[in-house]
Amino acid sequence: MCDTSHDHHHEHFGFLVDTPDIRALIDETQRQMARDADNSERVEALKPAFEKLLSVDGWLPDACAVPDDKSRMGDGIGQYALYRAEDGSLCLFSLVVPVGAATPVHDHLAWGLVGVYRGKQDETVYRRLDDASDPTRAELEVSKRQTLDPGDTYPLIPPTDDIHYVRTISETASVSIHLLANDTACVWRHKFDPGSGTVTPFRSGYANAPCESAS
Repeated sequence: MCDTSHDHHHEHFGFLVDTPDIRALIDETQRQMARDADNSERVEALKPAFEKLLSVDGWLPDACAVPDDKSRMGDGIGQYALYRAEDGSLCLFSLVVPVGAATPVHDHLAWGLVGVYRGKQDETVYRRLDDASDPTRAELEVSKRQTLDPGDTYPLIPPTDDIHYVRTISETASVSIHLLANDTACVWRHKFDPGSGTVTPFRSGYANAPCESAS
């Protein structure tokens, strides 16, 4: 599980890590996605199942909770697919941020939930002030900053709260679990430099699963 080889492409969809707790969360997510509800209602309805997964020990393989020396996000940050819908509509993944490391400021382009499984993080969320008419520029201001402990969760509902970065502030690497309504690591997203206002396209990739080259 969490094998970082990229052979046998078809094996990199569905349950890459298969446990009853993950299946229960994915089943509930698919049920909520089929409902006639807005995204904020879906996220709220999914919190109990998501928080239950975060509260269970032992289901995450060690190989999905280690830094990645080939990280496309930099600083050894590892992104490991746990579940991927083949149509790109849903993913569950672990994100490992080493001690003292921080993600780039980035967006997600999908609604979902994030929760800390191990370690401790500092999250800074940005609000976009411009109209996004220039794809290479963005005017951002800090809208929220919070400290996150194991079990803490937060929603991602674009355009609100979708641009952020996280930094590990514990003495061990932090591991967060992400449930998102796209194939997050394989879609082209954006890195932001709040100081200069520049925006750069990027695709973070999974350490244990390939992305289609045209995605």
